[in-house]
Order: sequence, then structure tokens, then C-alpha cells
Amino acid sequence: MKVLLVCSSGGHFKGLQQLHPFWENHQRVWVTFRTATTEASLTGENVYWAHSPTNRNLPNLFKNLLLAFQVIAKTRPQLILSTGAGVAVPFLIIGKLFGSQIVFVESVTRIHTLSLSARLVLPFLSVLYVQWPQLQTRYPQAELIIPQESL
Repeated sequence: MKVLLVCSSGGHFKGLQQLHPFWENHQRVWVTFRTATTEASLTGENVYWAHSPTNRNLPNLFKNLLLAFQVIAKTRPQLILSTGAGVAVPFLIIGKLFGSQIVFVESVTRIHTLSLSARLVLPFLSVLYVQWPQLQTRYPQAELIIPQESL
């Protein structure tokens, strides 16, 4: 399966890396921000660097929208997996329009409400994973996953 992995840097990137048992055996392409950490961690991976910052930066929003269209049209992923945040929104929406399955894993820090990114892409998601029962109660369509570290 061809997978597109989209996330911002920092905790979202760490969260997506922790899902490596799922994606490591699939053909994959990454989209994230270029930082020293992401650059070192993704050596040898197929990576597109997104434009940062995304919040309240209209030019970068349009640049990432164009990047999303180009990457998805070129790679045609069957699945787009994201842990957020804002950079993922155009990729998830355009991916859905191209027929990809769209999976969003909400941050473990979100206990009672979804992030803005998750709320924006909710109508386009194939699966929404949350990590707290309280959040699943509020969004019953979400599937609950329990992080291994908390077991």
C-alpha cells in the first residue's frame, strides 16, 4: 500500500514516528517541516518539505495547498495518515477528493475536545482515532486507541 504521512514537526512528528510498526512495511512518502530533527530522522525517506508556519500565514497556507495538490497528484497515495496539525488540513481534504482513505490520529494531549485541525477535516476522514475515552464519548464515530506508554 502507498501511504502518505503528513504532520508538523515536534510532538506531531514524534507521534507519527511512533506508528512505525504500521507504516514501516509500506511504500511511503512524508510531508513535514524541515527542522534539524526531521531532516536527520528522515534521511533516506521520500520527503516533501512543507511551508511553515501555517497558522495565520495566508501565503504559506496557499503554498501548502499547492504542495498538497502536487504531491497527491504525483504520488496517488491509497492512504493518508496524519497526527496533525495545521499543515495536514490541505493534504487530507485534497487526498479525499483524489479518493485516498484518510486517517487522523488526534494528539494524546486532547482529552475533552478535538483540535482545530481535526474539527476542520472531520467530514473528510475515513477514520478518526482518539486516545481518551472522554473524547470518544463526545465523538462516538471515533475509534479509541490506548497509547502503549500508558498501559
